[in-house]
Amino acid sequence: MTSTLQPDTTGAVRRPGRWLALSVLVLAVLLVAVDATVLGLATPYISEDLEPSGTQLLWIGDVYSFVIAGLLVSMGSLGDRIGRKRVLLVGATAFGAVSVLNAYATTPELLIAARGLLGVAGATLMPATLALIRNLFHDPRERSLAIGVWGATASAGTAVGPIVGGFLLEHFWWGSVFLINLPVMAVLVLVGVRLLPESRNPHPGPWDPSSVLLSLTGVIGAVYAVKETAAHGFAWTTLAAGVLGAAALYGFVRRQLTLPAPLLDVRLFRNRGFGGAVLADLLTVLGLSGLVFFLSQYLQLVQGRGPLEAGLAELPAAVGAVAAGLVAGRAARRFSVRAVVSGGLAAVGLALAALTVVDRSTGYPLLGASLLVVGVGAGFSFTVTADVILSGAPRDQAGAASAVSETAYELGAALGIALLGSVVTGVYRDFTGPAGTPAAAHESLGGAVEAAAHLPAHTSRALLDAARQSFVDGLTLAAGVGAAVLLATAVAAWFLLRGQRLEDRAGHP
Repeated sequence: MTSTLQPDTTGAVRRPGRWLALSVLVLAVLLVAVDATVLGLATPYISEDLEPSGTQLLWIGDVYSFVIAGLLVSMGSLGDRIGRKRVLLVGATAFGAVSVLNAYATTPELLIAARGLLGVAGATLMPATLALIRNLFHDPRERSLAIGVWGATASAGTAVGPIVGGFLLEHFWWGSVFLINLPVMAVLVLVGVRLLPESRNPHPGPWDPSSVLLSLTGVIGAVYAVKETAAHGFAWTTLAAGVLGAAALYGFVRRQLTLPAPLLDVRLFRNRGFGGAVLADLLTVLGLSGLVFFLSQYLQLVQGRGPLEAGLAELPAAVGAVAAGLVAGRAARRFSVRAVVSGGLAAVGLALAALTVVDRSTGYPLLGASLLVVGVGAGFSFTVTADVILSGAPRDQAGAASAVSETAYELGAALGIALLGSVVTGVYRDFTGPAGTPAAAHESLGGAVEAAAHLPAHTSRALLDAARQSFVDGLTLAAGVGAAVLLATAVAAWFLLRGQRLEDRAGHP
């Protein structure tokens, strides 16, 4: 079934100043993308300074995604009700303030809590930016280009983050990577107050706190259960968390079907294109995120690159995503939505398959080429699916629909780090070190590097050789699992997005 855009009844197809307003919106995207990418580079330094366990290190990496995934729909719906501009600016201010708390965390527990609070603030940003784009750009071709710019900026943030973060890590302490959020936040708020138009649902209905609680409990409970089961096997407490999460999600869906003004109109998922695009996003990020989380550790702790060099090494992925994002809408109209999405996902899957052959001394040409293909494929897929999701929802529900897209992304990231991260950690922990190897060395590769610094030279070398080889074994296995997930998703997208098209012209009253 081919989806169509809801008719535009504003009569103002091209709003003056819309491109200048877009430049402010992409600053919020840049803020979130930079924050997400610098953490991977800072992980070895956090391991050395705060000495987290392997489980705590995974929590530092994924608690942000857990919280943001649980609150995105609620915050997107809140923006629809009280104003997307207001929610965006308040969220950006909070994001900057909480970044300071992250920067000066002194224990693993405090950093985990600070990352969770950052997720609360971050949940306000992404749905508001996409929803404002939906209301700024009524012409479908312009909107496709605007979404491409939005996605390209997120990809550029993944490049800027590691490079700036690498420079900071070579000259300052690890907390400085969080402080780079402050100038971006300041510009966003000061300029956004003047340039961004306010938009909201004219007949919003009340914001339902019970739905908010059910959404948050459901997502966190379900993802926590998956994460803990993957890391430590079955436990009754984990089962209880999973059952609680599933029950809360079931209750959330049932409640949305009965409310006259739901937080999320779950009937949107009856549209095969909408549901297929959401599923493609979730599985794509799931297949990628676990590998991406550990790639910086591979470049630094296995191959011995400095943080700035590691950041530059990851640049091809961002370059490919930026280039693909800017032309994705045109490609989808010339060929088809499913051809562009499925082709992009298949390319990412094949690139991940190529990474299953890496070892400790793999040269950069293979790594760089694989990352470039990953970026191009993901850029095509994410841009087109975002357009499909936005176009399939009424304009007054743009915030909630945008939140669904972002929830899929963040939930996929949390599950990917939990599942594939646990694959890497599980393989890594089984390495056999020399006599005298401390238990901390088996918790994480960063822990092994720290422990080796206090051992005799010959014991240190043996420990590092065994630990690095085991880490690479885990990484290649995770790449293989990710490749299988991406190739299966490409096939599913081919069928689910059959007949889906991007509109060429805005509707009329």
